Amino acid sequence: MPRNWPIYASWTKRPARTASLAAGVVRISQAACTIGGHENRADNMTQALAIAAGGALGALLRYWTALAVHSRLGAAFPYGTLTVNVLGSLLMGFLYIWLLDRLAAGPALRGFLLIGVLGAFTTFSTFSMETLNLVEAGHLGKAFANIVLSVSVCVAAAALGVFTARQL
Repeated sequence: MPRNWPIYASWTKRPARTASLAAGVVRISQAACTIGGHENRADNMTQALAIAAGGALGALLRYWTALAVHSRLGAAFPYGTLTVNVLGSLLMGFLYIWLLDRLAAGPALRGFLLIGVLGAFTTFSTFSMETLNLVEAGHLGKAFANIVLSVSVCVAAAALGVFTARQL
């Protein structure tokens, strides 16, 4: 992810004010962090290693979760991907507020959890391919259901995570 993206910067830099929830959309304050400036190479390496380790863990958690869901519900519908995306959205909403507002966690921990673990755990690319496969197989109803459920339930889960974190 490019370093000049506001989301990347707010996840990895300590912002003055993190986010506000308005109309179901998290708006990230671009003025909350400084992009560029003088950075310590050791801090950058620590953060990069934390993100890489989180990515490895997130990928394994995604694999194990999807495998468990498919073993119980079958593979006729992409339940595994839907499950990891909903759980990941819930955790992203919760941890974003918890780590930035409540704990003032350092950039390595935020990078490990938000970018690494949850970035690898959730997967929009798999959602896209599975939906396309349903369309190509002639299962338009399932494809439409996957689109509607994935988008609406994941956004709702992220909002629930933000709400829950703010209540604690």
